[in-house]
Amino acid sequence: MSTQQETKKATDTHFGSRWGFILAAVGSAVGMANVWGFPAKMGSNGGSTFLVAYLIFIVLFSFVGLSAEYAIGRRARTGTLGSYQLAWSGRGQKAGKVGGLVGWLPLAGSMCIAIGYACIISYVLKAFVNSMTGSLMTANPAEWFESIAMVGYSVVPFHVVIVVGTLLTLLLGADSIEKSNKIMMPVFFIIFIVLAIRVAMLPGSAEGYKFMFSPRWEALADPMVWIWAMGQAFFSLSITGSGMIVYGAYLDDGEDVVGVAKQTALFDTIAALVAALVIIPACFAYNLDVGAGPSLLFITLPSILQDIPLGRLFAIILYTAMVFAGVSSLQNMFEVVGESLMHKFPKINRKIVLALLCVICLGIGVNMEPIFKWGPWMDLVSIYIIPIGATLGAVSWFWVMKKEDLMAEINKGAKKPHGDLWYNVGRFVYVPCAAILCIVALFMKVAF
Repeated sequence: MSTQQETKKATDTHFGSRWGFILAAVGSAVGMANVWGFPAKMGSNGGSTFLVAYLIFIVLFSFVGLSAEYAIGRRARTGTLGSYQLAWSGRGQKAGKVGGLVGWLPLAGSMCIAIGYACIISYVLKAFVNSMTGSLMTANPAEWFESIAMVGYSVVPFHVVIVVGTLLTLLLGADSIEKSNKIMMPVFFIIFIVLAIRVAMLPGSAEGYKFMFSPRWEALADPMVWIWAMGQAFFSLSITGSGMIVYGAYLDDGEDVVGVAKQTALFDTIAALVAALVIIPACFAYNLDVGAGPSLLFITLPSILQDIPLGRLFAIILYTAMVFAGVSSLQNMFEVVGESLMHKFPKINRKIVLALLCVICLGIGVNMEPIFKWGPWMDLVSIYIIPIGATLGAVSWFWVMKKEDLMAEINKGAKKPHGDLWYNVGRFVYVPCAAILCIVALFMKVAF
C-alpha cells in the first residue's frame, strides 16, 4: 500500500453538518486568546490601531492559512502526523517519512499548550465556584488570586474536573465535539452580549469605546503593533500547524474549505470583539489597566463585579462563559493529539488514548498550578514550539506539497475555483508572515 493510500485511510468519525463543523472550529478558536488575550493586547497596543492591523491579518490568514489546514486534513483524512507525511510524500517516499517526523513538533506543541491551558481553566472554574458561593464577591480580589495562584496544588479538584470532563466529551470523536459545541458556543455568545449591554450602562464606559474605535492612523507606523496583531491573529484562529488539521479531516468532501474558513474567522472575530466590549469599557469606567493580561480575569473583573448591582449574578454568568470557551479550545488540543496517536498506533483505541492523555496532562499539570510555574511553561510553548510549528506547517503546505495536490483539495466543493492568486498569497505573503513571527518570537523572546 502506498504512503498516500495509508494516509487516506478513512476516519471513524465526522461532523454531521456544516454548522456543527463551524461551531466546533469556532469553539477551538474561541478561548483565552479571545477572552483576555485580545482585549489585553488591544489595550496595550493602541486600541483601534491594533484592531485595524488585527482585522487585516484575520482576513489574510483565514483566506489561505486556515483553509490550507482544513484542506490538508481533509485530503489526508487524518490529523497532524499523517497530514505532514502526505504533504511531503509528493516529493518521494523518503520525503514522506521526513514529513512524518516533522509533524511531531507541532503535535508536541498542541499537547504542551493543552497541559498549560488546562491549568488556567482550572483557575477559571475555581472563580466560577467562588462566585456561586459568594466568597469571591466579598474577598479582596488580589489577595484571593494570590491565595490560589501562589500556592501549589490549590486547585487540584478543579483541574481533575476540567481534564476528565473535557476528555469525556471526546469519547465519540467529532459527534460529541459537535454536540457539546452546539450548546457551549451559542451560550458563550449570548452571555457575553448580555455582559456587554450591562457594561455599556457603566458611567465612563464611553471612553472605552472611543479607545477601541477612534482611528489613530499614525500609530500604524509602529512595527510592533503589526507584530502583536499578527501573533494574535495566528493564535486566535488556532493556526499552529496542527490544531485545525484534525477538524479538516472530519469535514465532508462537498464543503468549500475556503468558505468555512471565512465563517470560522467571522465568528471568532465577533467573539473577540464582544469580549473586548465587556472588558475594555469596564476598565475605562473604573480607571483600571486594560493591558493587564491574565489578571484581567481574576483581579480586574472581580473588582468591577463587586461594585455593580447584581454583581454576583454577572460573575456567575461571566465565568460560565469562560469555562465554556476554555473547554471548547481544550477539546481541539486533546483531539489532535489523540487522533494522531490512534493513526500512528492503530491497535490503540480511543478510550485508551484518552486515558493516556488524562494521565499525562494531570501528571504534569498539577505540578504547574502555582502561577509562577505556569507562566514560564506557557512562555516556552508560545515562544518556541507554537511559532516553529506554525512555520513548519506553512512551509509544508505552500513550498513542499505539490501545488496541484493542494489546489485540487482547496477547489473540491468550491463554487468558484481558486487559482494562482490564492496559492501565491499563501506562498509569498502567508509563509513570510509565519516566518517573521517565528523569528521575532525566537530572537526577541516575545511570548504570543
